[in-house]
Parts: sequence; C-alpha cells; structure tokens
Amino acid sequence: SLPSLNHTVSGHTETVLYRLQQEAPRPKRMTCPQEMETRPKYYGREFHGMLSRECADELLGGAEGAYLVRESQRQPGTHTLALRFGDQTLNYRLFYDGKHFVGEKRFETVHDLVTDGLITLYIETKAAEYIAKMTTNPIYEHLGYTSLLKDKMGHRLSRGHTEPRRVTFQREDSKITTSPLVRHSTLKDCPSEKQSSYDKIHNFKVHTFRGPHWCEYCANFMWGLIAQGVHCSDCGLNVHKQCSKLVPSDCQPDLRRIKKVFSCDLTTLVKAHNTTRPMVVDMCIKEIELRGLQSEGLYRVSGFSEHIEDVRLAFDRDGEKADISANVYNDINIIAGALKLYLRDLPIPVITFHVYSRFIQAAKIPNPDTRLEAIHEGLLQLPPAHYETLRYLMMHLKKVTMFEKDNFMNSENLGIVFGPTLMQPPEQNALATLNDMRHQKLIIQLLIENEDVLF
Repeated sequence: SLPSLNHTVSGHTETVLYRLQQEAPRPKRMTCPQEMETRPKYYGREFHGMLSRECADELLGGAEGAYLVRESQRQPGTHTLALRFGDQTLNYRLFYDGKHFVGEKRFETVHDLVTDGLITLYIETKAAEYIAKMTTNPIYEHLGYTSLLKDKMGHRLSRGHTEPRRVTFQREDSKITTSPLVRHSTLKDCPSEKQSSYDKIHNFKVHTFRGPHWCEYCANFMWGLIAQGVHCSDCGLNVHKQCSKLVPSDCQPDLRRIKKVFSCDLTTLVKAHNTTRPMVVDMCIKEIELRGLQSEGLYRVSGFSEHIEDVRLAFDRDGEKADISANVYNDINIIAGALKLYLRDLPIPVITFHVYSRFIQAAKIPNPDTRLEAIHEGLLQLPPAHYETLRYLMMHLKKVTMFEKDNFMNSENLGIVFGPTLMQPPEQNALATLNDMRHQKLIIQLLIENEDVLF
C-alpha cells in the first residue's frame, strides 16, 4: 500500500505523487549520427529518418527514458515517437501544429513532451490504485478556500433569501388577478436584500502551473510539466481535471479577477460585486428615470455609437465610479444605448438560452390566462441574477410606458426594441431568429404590461 500524506514541502503537504514525480525516469535523447535530409525543421538530431519499430527498439538499447523520432514505414510522411519505458519500447503517433503533441497537451519541444510523458507513465504505473481513490476522501471542506467562503457567505445565508413568487391566474371582469394565498414576499419588498448566495458553477480552464502545485479538492500533488490541472478564472480555485467534476457549485468570484463589466457573465458579475443586479443596470436606469422618461423615442432613438462606446469603457475601467451624468453625457439616448449594449453583449442573455424555447412556445398560446401562466413558469426557471435583472428592468419599462404621451413608447414599441436584446435563440439560425421576432416582441410586451403580477 502507498504511503498517505506525510512531509511538507514549501508549506505544502507532500504526497506520494510528488515523490514519484521526482523519481520518474529522465529523458535521454538518442541522436542520429548523420544529418538526415528528410528531417523536418521542427525536429532536431533525435530524428532518425524512416525506421522500423524493430530498429528503433534496438537503437534505444533498453535504456529507460531513451527516445527518438522516426518516420513511419507503415505510413510514410507521418512521424512516430519511440520511447523506452517499463522494459518495452512504446510508439506514439507524433504531431506538430506549431507545438508538439501526441494527445491533448501541446509542448514547445519534443524533450518537454517526453519529460511530461515519462512522469505521467511512471505515476500512473506506480500509483494507479491511489489515483483511482484520491477523489473519494476529499479534504475540500477543510481547505482555507472553503472556510473563507463559508465565513464570507455565512451572514448572507443565515438571513435566508426570498424567491420568485408563484402566482395563479384567473379572469375576473377581464382583469388578471393573483391569489393572495400564493404571494410570497418579493425582492420588490426588500430591495436591499443581498441575493448572491445562490450556487454558481466554477469557470474551469486547463492551466499550466509554475512550480509544485497541490489540488485544492483532494490535496494531492498535480503532476506533470504543463496543463497539470484546471484553474477557475473567476475565483482562483486550482484542482485536478478529474477532481473538477466533483467540486460543488460554490464559486465565489473574486472582484480582482473580473477584468471587465461588459460581456461578463451576469451571475459572475453579480456575485463578484455581492449585489442583486449589475450596477450597470441600476446606474443607467437611475440616470434615465432622473432625466429621460419624457424623451421622445426613448430606447428607439440611437445615441452616437462612439459615445456609447465611451460609456462602456468607463464602466469597464471605473465600475460603479463611472460618471454617466448629464455633465458628461447630455444626450440621454447615449445612456439608453449603453444599457441596451450591456444587455445585448451578455454571453448568456437575460432570458437564458435554457428557457428560450419555453418562452417562445408560451407566446404561441392563444388563451391569455394560460399564456401568462406559461410565461410565469418560464420566469421561475431563470437563475436568480437573471430573474432579478429582468424584474427590475420590467418595472422600469412599465414606468417608461406611463410617459407615453411624451416619449411615444408603449409596451409594444418597447417589445420590438428589447425582444432581440433580452432573448436570443441558442443556435444562431437567421431564419429561426426572423420567425421568432414577433414572439420575442410579444413576450417582452406582456412582461411589461403584467410586471406587477408576473414577478
């Protein structure tokens, strides 16, 4: 049986895997004595030209870690890495596309590829059983990351949080009403309530760690030269690729890691700022309601695109300190345009791809009561940040319609403007998008008109 966690190296727990990496065979390049005219420019003297498997085996001479590159006799024009490991010669099809690779990982040199390969082969041979079991007893709950997260989240979770209310629809004298028995307290009743205590999946990307690194899920060493594991670009969590599938959806984005405001996932931005909605939405709406509700063609008339771009840059650079006042942008259409741009550029639309078809199908229902029921069910499927952003925006647009005699913007006009901004089909099919436009318009129109009962 393999030893468990024991020593410490540089303040980290040393695992058997770290020791095995140190023990792994070192690469030994077998150089070709003569210059090969057929040698591709991206190989060095390890290239031996066209060679059979048997000849390669003989040249490597049984030396553990010895390697060479040969042109395959079976498939001329293709290249093979012959590598001596475990008393046998292993042959791998070798590729080059600016970097060398035999699998997923790509390397600057063949030597690095072989070094990484030998480490992986050695560890997987010596510790296969250990690796298979290393995710079964995670220390994730005891790590500083999780403890810190729990401390940070504790006060929010203890307060509890409100959920989208469930309502039932029935027709009385042609008016939609809601049953008071099924109304719960809503975000509208407590706007200061923090709502970022819900789950968020980690944004893992394959990562190369410089120097020894240990997995923050299982506490085991992350072996190899490059791409040893994955790194959450939102919160900084580092884990093995196989461990990443088991990590809970408890990502708490670090504001220092959020490089921009526009084009940032809505849930990520809201959780990073610990707010109910993106501050872009709050600030733009506040400015528009302060001085733009009577502006003719509000949201329909475009502001100058270069000025809208200036607003975007200001938010990305300064966040909530961005100055969007009349002193800087006298034309309210610039602020309205910036808000539309923000919503349009979200990687996941406010009405998410996941529920898009549910809303489109709801728009096709002829019975008004059933249609509103279906729309409401769709709203309940939205992630909290999306639900709250949409709710707040619809409250605002309802207010815009109250000034229709001045701004000439009714709910139908606003539906035309905001339909494609808030809803986008999962597959970018031009014909489907065109066919869905009237349904998108209707959904937004109904959300505005029935904002008080739907949310």
